[in-house]
Amino acid sequence: MTVQALPYILLQGVLFGSSLIASRFSVGQFHPSTYIGLRMVLASLCHAAVYLLDRHRKLPTDLHLWRHATLMGIGTAISMTAIVSAMQYLSAGLASVLLTAGPAITILMAHSFLVDEALTARKSAGIVLSLGGALLLALRGETGLPNVSQSGLLGYGLVFLTLACGSSTTVYARRFMRNLDAFDVASIRMFVAALTVMPLSVLFVGLDLQDVNGQGYFALGYAALVGTFLGFSVSFYNVKRFGATASAMPLYVMPVVSSLGGALILDEQITPGMVAGMGLIAVGIALINQRRRA
Repeated sequence: MTVQALPYILLQGVLFGSSLIASRFSVGQFHPSTYIGLRMVLASLCHAAVYLLDRHRKLPTDLHLWRHATLMGIGTAISMTAIVSAMQYLSAGLASVLLTAGPAITILMAHSFLVDEALTARKSAGIVLSLGGALLLALRGETGLPNVSQSGLLGYGLVFLTLACGSSTTVYARRFMRNLDAFDVASIRMFVAALTVMPLSVLFVGLDLQDVNGQGYFALGYAALVGTFLGFSVSFYNVKRFGATASAMPLYVMPVVSSLGGALILDEQITPGMVAGMGLIAVGIALINQRRRA
């Protein structure tokens, strides 16, 4: 990871962190799959508008690109539906804290599939600490929500499904898609995700929007434009230019944005257990990213 990656890391973290707040607000008005389906459709329309308005950009026809980006789109559909569903049981701040364990899983997968992401004893210790911090939060039963008595274990399971899918797509992109255009990949990824989630949601859940007010539609539009259209374009650019490890670092900006924003806007809680878990995860990732001294 280089200093040049820092602005992109911060930008991606802010985009995704603020989008988590919008998603946490939206689960009170939308069914999670309906919300994600509509969000993917709106993001796809933004991508389509770029192809229509930019004379220098043509809709890609390369079958190699479509094959790889389609697999990423399916993974995106699963991971985004899972993380929004998790926020029925967990706060945006806690969900973002748990997501910071993602780099540990990414590094573990990268060791198995990428020749330039070797696993060392130091990185192994960091992975153990990071996952230990997430386990601490689960064992304490933290939810980050005020006046919530039900267990958040289902929420934890959905977050870890998100982490597994996200890490897999990151490593996959790093291995097979380094030379592909970032915007084309993001566009196909959104198209496929929308075509995966929206029809299934309409078939099995329906499309009931009677409980959605103006704030709900604003949150949906914000998440689609900022968290999806812009966020995923920046995300793929990061993994393509700076590598799998650097692409995971925005996860440490997200908790700051979503925890503070969730507390101020949604009356969520920041508990000592969340701080302790985040501390363990942060120490672990510091070990993972510490450069060996000459």
